Amino acid sequence: MNRREFLYGTTALTLPVIAGCDNSDEPVASIDTNYPVSPFGAKSTAEEVTLGLDLTGKTAVVTGCNSGLGYETMRVLAMRGAHVIGTGRNIEKASKACSSVTGKTTPVALELSNFDSIIECADAIAKLSLPVDILVCNAGINTFSDLELVNGVERTFVVNHLGHFVLVNQLMPLIKESEESRVVHVSSKSAYVQAPSVGIDFDNLRGEGAFDYWEAYGRSKLANALFSLELSSRLEGSSISSNALHPGLVQTNIARNAPVVLRTAFDWFGGLISKTPEEGAATQVYVATNPNIKGVSGAFFEDCNAVNVSGDHHIFNKSMAERLWSVSEEMADGYLIGW
Repeated sequence: MNRREFLYGTTALTLPVIAGCDNSDEPVASIDTNYPVSPFGAKSTAEEVTLGLDLTGKTAVVTGCNSGLGYETMRVLAMRGAHVIGTGRNIEKASKACSSVTGKTTPVALELSNFDSIIECADAIAKLSLPVDILVCNAGINTFSDLELVNGVERTFVVNHLGHFVLVNQLMPLIKESEESRVVHVSSKSAYVQAPSVGIDFDNLRGEGAFDYWEAYGRSKLANALFSLELSSRLEGSSISSNALHPGLVQTNIARNAPVVLRTAFDWFGGLISKTPEEGAATQVYVATNPNIKGVSGAFFEDCNAVNVSGDHHIFNKSMAERLWSVSEEMADGYLIGW
């Protein structure tokens, strides 16, 4: 276990102890009062933030529905009356998850590292002849491993960003059919504390330089935030919103491939400082459904509120977002449609 892995684990475990210490070098998020402020916070659950909402007649697509935040998001949206199209890496996983929740659900296979699978997924959704009112780009990976390329591009970047970039593009005609639709990007605090110092290191997306899985994950989450930012800009004046969020440190299986020491430490002590999936899903469900933030777009949310982030970071870097969009189009050439 190297020093960075050690710090990752020990920082998480000691956070409650050092919370009062000043660490001016790390960006800090605070509620942005330019947006509606909600009464919800870090301990709110997805059920609580949707209490009293009736989503009957709404169609939602949730990627990664078979576990963790995706499963809880699907469960609560379906509970509130939405027809949820839940995607999993294969139809068996998606079907098992969809059949286990109360409400109307439709399983669809989606492998985000395979662009042909994304096209097939979008086609299957289109055949339902329904507008997409909510799209929650939730699925993601953290490899904790050596460099792996998918069609010549770093795998974490492909799955966490490019796959959803293609999916959103393919589903946009259905999204535009909705009277008021929301695209929700599940990013992470890693976007501003874990990404490379330059932000998106465009000269290292194909493994040209040194590989660091820590920075690779941060880069992919920064890409989520920047994709949301540029999408909101391109959709300005429409009835479609695009927002990104940090769900919090949540007890899910995304760290299943982490080094044994970190995984064991999180299994033993994570419950002391982390959110439950019910709490972790609250922010993305809030952003996807709350009527008070209708029309809010291009924001970054944490604990059910839009936030400002202090310090040196790139999550609101418009020029970087524009460049990322162009580079993503090049990387996904042949799999995009015009809209």
